[in-house]
Amino acid sequence: MRLPLRARVVGALRTRLSGSVAHLPPEEVPAARERSGRVQAGPAGRFIVGSHDRGVVTQDTVVTTPDVVLPVRVYRPPETATVPAPLVVNFHGGGYVQGDLDQSDWFCGQVALLSGAVVVSVDYRLAPEHPFPVPAQDAYAATSALAAEPGRWGIDAGRIGVMGDSAGGNLATVVCLMARDARRRGEDAPAIGVQGLVYPGTEMVEVLPSERAIPHAPILDAADIRGFASLYLAGADGTVPYASPLRADLTDLPPAVVQTAEHDPLRDHGRFYVDALRRAGVAVRHTEYQGAPHGYISMPRLLPTVAHQSAWEIADAVRRELVDAPDGGPAASAVRERSAPGRSG
Repeated sequence: MRLPLRARVVGALRTRLSGSVAHLPPEEVPAARERSGRVQAGPAGRFIVGSHDRGVVTQDTVVTTPDVVLPVRVYRPPETATVPAPLVVNFHGGGYVQGDLDQSDWFCGQVALLSGAVVVSVDYRLAPEHPFPVPAQDAYAATSALAAEPGRWGIDAGRIGVMGDSAGGNLATVVCLMARDARRRGEDAPAIGVQGLVYPGTEMVEVLPSERAIPHAPILDAADIRGFASLYLAGADGTVPYASPLRADLTDLPPAVVQTAEHDPLRDHGRFYVDALRRAGVAVRHTEYQGAPHGYISMPRLLPTVAHQSAWEIADAVRRELVDAPDGGPAASAVRERSAPGRSG
């Protein structure tokens, strides 16, 4: 399906106004990130990324982990199906080196509104100032800290999900790996019941076929993937599972919803991860959104059909696995299949 004109225009504007930070020397990234943030915070940027539904109650606060105090934004639906409510922890995209809470504001609000869960979006520390494994450690530490204080957040610590887009999708599934590994060592760990991965990056070293097939695209070029990986790893081993979850033992992970976009060089990261999850016996639904580019959940006004369906699909999985499960906890069955404006598998 042809890439929508609106998406192509956004890609051209992004390149002209702020460009990509993926190929800059590490010392130049912070200033470039700030410039890009100003563009996003301006009228045109705010129009594109949108904002949460007015019926959703938000609060900007912090979560304290053993190593750092992290800003978070809490999204509470007008009414919750259960009290205390399930929790979904979100991690924004941005190649591990940029992005913020505003970037995923609309999406987090929609998932909270549609699922009845409390969504907490985490502003983890960014590379290159804080390279791997710091962002992944922040993501896990924040999830653990939220689960450790259910009364403060009004959540049920036995019903937790994670979600994220792009780099945030990587962090979300790595949190699942970290929690599983902690349990295997006999340690306390968050009970994660579902993972929502939106065009996730899952491989840091090998160049996957979609990167060669789609060298140039709006929002993300194939070369950007490797540039971001280099800034994130800063010389660390990219083959370790917490960097490249595609290489991990994926058994005993929670049910997953994985979304990919047709016109995205990162596409095969999600496709290959779906196959790997299924080989490991993990229940997974995969939807590939036709005609969509990378970043569609951050463009709800330009790509409303895809963005809204994407949010509904993640929220539906949260409701099934965390809200409507017969035992009040993660459901054992797979996420139910429903139609979407894409190709499901």
